[in-house]
Amino acid sequence: MSAFSGLPLVIEPAELATRLQAPELILVDLSPAARYAEGHIPGARWVDSKRTQLGQPPSPGLLPEKAQLEALFGELGHKPDAVYVVYDDEGGGWAGRFIWLLDVIGHGNYHFLNGGLQAWMGERRELSQETPPTATGHVALILGEGPTASRDYLESKLGSPDTVVWDARSPAEFRGEKVLAARGGHVPGAINFEWTAGMDSQRGLRIRTDIAQALEELGITPDKEVITHCQTHRRSGFTYVVAKALGFPRVRAYAGSWSEWGNLPDTPVEL
Repeated sequence: MSAFSGLPLVIEPAELATRLQAPELILVDLSPAARYAEGHIPGARWVDSKRTQLGQPPSPGLLPEKAQLEALFGELGHKPDAVYVVYDDEGGGWAGRFIWLLDVIGHGNYHFLNGGLQAWMGERRELSQETPPTATGHVALILGEGPTASRDYLESKLGSPDTVVWDARSPAEFRGEKVLAARGGHVPGAINFEWTAGMDSQRGLRIRTDIAQALEELGITPDKEVITHCQTHRRSGFTYVVAKALGFPRVRAYAGSWSEWGNLPDTPVEL
């Protein structure tokens, strides 16, 4: 039995601290390289966040090629019985995106560290500057489409009472006042709830304890399929995890996000 058996998707620093030596653990740090070098949770393997994205304009947030993902997970020592714990230093954008990658490869044994490095450091827990050795095994992956909403899929769901589009960008981006693509605005019918509004700055950037109520008041509810996005599916990595942690049964990420939607000439846009 895994040391992590019975734990929820979102775990606290204290729950991770007592399990750092578990043989099945693959601890992933998606903080910037300088932050990782300065000090990280003992045993954590650094992943360059750029490797979680395709990285090609105009839609850099799309899923990487299969070979790229196989190389990444091979270096992490991926195995069927691995339990991933994922964190970053910004509250969970990159960490949430990595959990989406785990969903894409069909690996459901994972946990999101609530508040990430900020919460860990806020409790004055141990940091390390040691870098674990890179694994060398080859990994063959099968990529699933279920966790992802393509542009066509999202467009087919517009106006559906069974679907809600959660836009994790800033209100200025949502309203078209700040334009980061050829066109500004938002997906018709989308609901704007900025990703940082879901974090508690007084509790080490942990997920707000009243997040379910805040979302319900906006109409983001578990009876609907939730499609979340931002500009490149980094900020919406956090919202993707939040929806899953709340038990929403149907959650997808629109990885193309606004960098794709807003740069296409014929996608419908609201201001």
